[in-house]
Amino acid sequence: MKRLVLLAALAVAAPLRAADGPAVPTLAIGAAAPDFDLPGADGKRYSLASFGGAKLLVLVFTANHCPTAQAYEERLERLHAEYRGRGVAIVLVSPNDPLAVRLDEQGYSDLGDSLADMAQRARDRGWSWPYLYDGETQTMARAYGPVATPHVFVLDAERKLRFAGRFDDNENKAKTKLHDTRDAIEALLAGRPVPVATTKVFGCSIKWADKRSWVAEGREKWAREPVTLETIDAAGVKALGRNADGKKLRLVNVWATWCGPCVIEFPDLVDVNRIYRGRDFEVVTLNADDTARRDKALEFLKERQASTRNLAFGADDPYALVEALDPKWPGALPHTILVAPGGEVIYRSEGAFETLALRKAIVGWLGRYYHSTPGGK
Repeated sequence: MKRLVLLAALAVAAPLRAADGPAVPTLAIGAAAPDFDLPGADGKRYSLASFGGAKLLVLVFTANHCPTAQAYEERLERLHAEYRGRGVAIVLVSPNDPLAVRLDEQGYSDLGDSLADMAQRARDRGWSWPYLYDGETQTMARAYGPVATPHVFVLDAERKLRFAGRFDDNENKAKTKLHDTRDAIEALLAGRPVPVATTKVFGCSIKWADKRSWVAEGREKWAREPVTLETIDAAGVKALGRNADGKKLRLVNVWATWCGPCVIEFPDLVDVNRIYRGRDFEVVTLNADDTARRDKALEFLKERQASTRNLAFGADDPYALVEALDPKWPGALPHTILVAPGGEVIYRSEGAFETLALRKAIVGWLGRYYHSTPGGK
């Protein structure tokens, strides 16, 4: 996802139009909160009545995949901890159609925007508040009109909208100066008017269902990319595994056409490449078939649309391949290592990789936010 796309449709007054989406007006200040009936990541269903005992209801439209939204997760957790004892209910809502999120829009996350992915994020973060899924019909999103994630709506005791806008003024919490959402909550709890009732918001555009065509266009484009297979010798394999002079996080996957688990996991490998290749990351596939089967290997790669960097070991000596790539590899296929620049192996899989664990390792090194520094710093 590009920052230029994220700048689209940020104003919160007047009827708004999200980038490439339908015209959806943002709920006006003073308007009664539209009701909803949505499933939560915890398996329960929620409506306005579910929060009838709260003095204030804070709805935060957010998204698993969005780097800006992820940058606010810790701040939201702190907000919940500070205000839950003061009668303030914090509720997260995912407005996105998960089928309208391209793979290359997920490059800052280990998860997509499906309900199952939301449940995983809630478990990972230890969230005890509701995280609602509106992606199936987007009915709630159309009623409230968020223009980006995150977008905060604060409702008073009568469930009238009193604030709609940003959480604060900077994605990087170290640079934050204004605390718009917190100021609105404090004012309402004290019985005062909200000092600033609306602000613009900055973040990822809402993934309305009509963006599914954009997802299809992406897959069609990827399908047309060239697929090649080059030979590499033992010295080259050794350098590949060391990544000593590399500037990118390198994923090396050793596979063979006769290896069942290799074939099964390969589509996930192709997806991982499409998700993260726009960052400091590369996928290298290393074929371990006999040299006589090289044509079969290339045919397999083309069928899977593997426009990765594809290499084939040039000698019919699997033990030489094992020793050259990874001294800790016992020899079973498939074999996957994730090597940081300088040679540190930060993930290793004996046998088929677990996709979520692999994605967590990748994002853990690349970073989840726009202001992240590669290397997990």
